[in-house]
Amino acid sequence: MKANKLLIIDFGSQYTQLIARRVRELGVFSLVISIDDFLNYKKVDEIFGIILSGGPDSVYKSKDYLVIKSLLKLNLPVLGICYGMHILIKALGGRVEKANYREYGRTDIKFEKNSILFKNINLKNRSINVWMSHGDSVTKIPQGVNVIASNKSTPVIAFSFKKNIFGLQFHPEVTHTNQGKKIIHNYLFEVCKTRKLWTIRKIERNLINDIKNTVGNKKVILGLSGGVDSSVSAVLIHKAIGSQLKCVFVDTGLIRINEKEDVKNLFVKNLNIKVDFVNAKNKFYGKLSNVTEPEMKRKIIGKCFVEVFEDYVKKHDDYHFLAQGTIYPDIIESAVNSKSKTIKSHHNVGGLPKKINFHLLEPIKLLFKDEVRKLGINLNIPRSLIDRHPFPGPGLGVRIIGAINKSRVSMLQKADHIFISELNKYNLYNSVSQAFCVLLPIKTVGVMGDKRTYENVICLRSVNTIDFMTAKVSRFKFEFLELVANKIVNEVKGVNRVTYDITSKPPSTIEWE
Repeated sequence: MKANKLLIIDFGSQYTQLIARRVRELGVFSLVISIDDFLNYKKVDEIFGIILSGGPDSVYKSKDYLVIKSLLKLNLPVLGICYGMHILIKALGGRVEKANYREYGRTDIKFEKNSILFKNINLKNRSINVWMSHGDSVTKIPQGVNVIASNKSTPVIAFSFKKNIFGLQFHPEVTHTNQGKKIIHNYLFEVCKTRKLWTIRKIERNLINDIKNTVGNKKVILGLSGGVDSSVSAVLIHKAIGSQLKCVFVDTGLIRINEKEDVKNLFVKNLNIKVDFVNAKNKFYGKLSNVTEPEMKRKIIGKCFVEVFEDYVKKHDDYHFLAQGTIYPDIIESAVNSKSKTIKSHHNVGGLPKKINFHLLEPIKLLFKDEVRKLGINLNIPRSLIDRHPFPGPGLGVRIIGAINKSRVSMLQKADHIFISELNKYNLYNSVSQAFCVLLPIKTVGVMGDKRTYENVICLRSVNTIDFMTAKVSRFKFEFLELVANKIVNEVKGVNRVTYDITSKPPSTIEWE
């Protein structure tokens, strides 16, 4: 089989998946694996190149370079980024030590020599602005290594070895690096000599074949929430195996207003996909009673989902597969198979019990959100659904900070419905990436009708993002925020104050829990 994939070895960098994203944007398939998985990787003949990610470790405290020594014997093109560069330096016989001058954020670098890696880069005085994040530096350059970029504080910012080994101290995958995507382009197409083969049509075809081969003649049950990810998964699986799929919409009591009706209209009436509706409000409310810790909430919700499906299956036909709309960011933030630190468990990933009576089917788990949307359009799913903002698997359970009960859920549902309705009314909904309300665990004093009130606080959250790995606050006009706040306070009983969250991701996550 001809080599058709780029391997990204993840050393725990917060940017690892951004590397995969940039590579895919350029039309090339990439696979992220851990250093441990690489040791057992059997399909080396399918790989045309390797990228080593950054990471939190220091190379003088680890033995990762020993694995990289064996990797270099494959004679494949290799690009090391940050920690990945340090591993290459040590594997080639050099030395990396704690830097006298650490660099975090934007930095200017100068090019020492012409290199194919920097082909067609627009330079001003032979320099560009890049994004640094390191506390270690190269102190001994290996024999045969050419320094191709540096600055006053860091003598080795980029290097080349032979014709196909490169290292970068900076991060070309982040948007803060000027022309970083072009550098990755040069590595893929000038160094690796690969072609653009990763297209939505090919993705759809491959996923359908994978589903057919995995499922065979077995039956699949899918938890349908009405969100983009589960909806695309449902339509994709239905296209692959037809009536072998049964969707189940679980009313957890943590869903949005009109969610059940919207699902029924689209899937049952328009797409002719079988959906059963299960009312499990009391089960979820009971299990979540007095639970306030975010991770515990997620795990309880995940477990409840599985129990509902298991109870459903006992009463119906025998289902072998549980399908989910897990996507790449779910796996990233749950730190599955990497050295990364867990940010939060997703009920699709970390929230499931260790033992379940199903085989998991997660057809879109290697796709980013924008790829899922493109796939949905290719599957002829209505744009009104495809353009819908993400909604967390645990639902409003992670947008209610503190205790969960019917009264607090009702308040949040109504406030959220007002916010989203106003965004649509003023044609703002599609100009932001994700918007929602959060119910805070505090009460404040207010005055309504000449009387003192002591009621709840709603926080509005809206962000703009490309990949949901980083995000910036949506900059609404103050008059719009004031209008939404007044409407919520006037129409939602129990709320007397509304705030707006202006924090970016990082340091915050988009969701509050």
